[in-house]
Amino acid sequence: MSKPTVLLVDDEPDILQLLEITLARMNLLTLRATTLAQAREHLENHTPDLCLTDMKLPDGNGLTLIEHMQREYPDIPIAMITAHGSVESAIEALKLGAFDFVTKPLALDKLRSMVQQALQVKVSAVTDSSRELIGRTPPMQRLRAQIHKVARSQAPVHIQGESGVGKEVVARLIHQLSPRASKPFIAVNCGAIPPELVESELFGHRKGAFTGAQQDKVGLFQAASGGTLLLDEVADLPMPMQVKLLRVIQEKAVRPVGAEAEESTDIRLLSATHKNLIHEVRAGRFRDDLYYRINVIGIQVPSLRERPEDISALAEYLLNQMANEHQTAIKHLDETAINALMSHDFPGNVRELQNILARASALSDGSVISSSDLQFEVLTSTAQLPVDVLSEAPSEITLTTTGSSGDAPGLSEVNGELEVYLEDIERNILNDAMIKNRWNKTAAAKSLGISFRSLRYRLKKLGLED
Repeated sequence: MSKPTVLLVDDEPDILQLLEITLARMNLLTLRATTLAQAREHLENHTPDLCLTDMKLPDGNGLTLIEHMQREYPDIPIAMITAHGSVESAIEALKLGAFDFVTKPLALDKLRSMVQQALQVKVSAVTDSSRELIGRTPPMQRLRAQIHKVARSQAPVHIQGESGVGKEVVARLIHQLSPRASKPFIAVNCGAIPPELVESELFGHRKGAFTGAQQDKVGLFQAASGGTLLLDEVADLPMPMQVKLLRVIQEKAVRPVGAEAEESTDIRLLSATHKNLIHEVRAGRFRDDLYYRINVIGIQVPSLRERPEDISALAEYLLNQMANEHQTAIKHLDETAINALMSHDFPGNVRELQNILARASALSDGSVISSSDLQFEVLTSTAQLPVDVLSEAPSEITLTTTGSSGDAPGLSEVNGELEVYLEDIERNILNDAMIKNRWNKTAAAKSLGISFRSLRYRLKKLGLED
């Protein structure tokens, strides 16, 4: 097989020579161009496997070349070489479709790692992910196309969507379709970690760094080395931690708690939240500079309400999955059940659908599930609630009814005391969760599927804090 070829575009002879020597030692061929015109000429006559371009060139800049290649040669990954500190230029390059960037002076270990990853990029058919993302509606087709496109890049991606839509599924697909697929994928719920432990969990610590630190601990950034790290519910990060995360993204290095020096890190950073980050920025709860660093590429995961035509296929898939997990016969939905599901609002999205089907599967007689077997959850859609309410409200606490009509039992008797009625139910749910977890707030929050901060807020509001 012929050796891979890398097109080098730079007008500095010393940089070109250093790149050629480094890549030759990696058993790679190189083509040299000192201007945009020469680069375009090489592209017309050759098909390189990768392009490395400087930002400043005699007849233009590297961003122009990125745009040209994205339009004419989208299958060839391109990476940017920028001056140290030119973070804005690097981010602009990533937004235009660059695979990644390296800064001058060149760190050869980082350069080699980036080149190896870029050469592993494969163009996959959009249908390859159909087994993971169920649905053929236009919103899902657009989501698949986005996933395949961003998987070929190293740019930070922020995944936005309501609770239960499958943000982690999207993150895992990005990882599986990326050059980092053979390396670890680690997802961490930022809201489930006590604020005082976030830095140690993410960056690690040294023995003796604080009381209880009896040995060195590897942080999640280093544990995910070479792979992908998902910061789920990133909006729940404490403000001091947001400052440190910003530096990690910019410098690609972490400093474990108690360590004297930084350690380089090699991860693809993904983040997700059900909150409106723009609102969080305006409210002063999230740093605007961090928002622009993690949201280089944004993906919006559609709610189930936006794709009701997918509900039937998704329900069948979930029922098959449940049957395989529990080694039971596969159950199917009749027409009345399908119609009932398609008319439901699904504020809890796919997670709510999964819960409804699990109950129906357990309660129904025979192999067919009808509408009378369905128990719908009563919960106002997150899309209809003000964002400031969403920022504090638990996302997973629900009320269940005993029928398919959607009317909660007993509501007619409360006559204006709905809020008290709901608070009593919520208080009982929280109290049961705390008792089952022996009043460990972190464990209780995890069992309820809400953030530690949200649990603490609710306990205080309902008089259960002590």
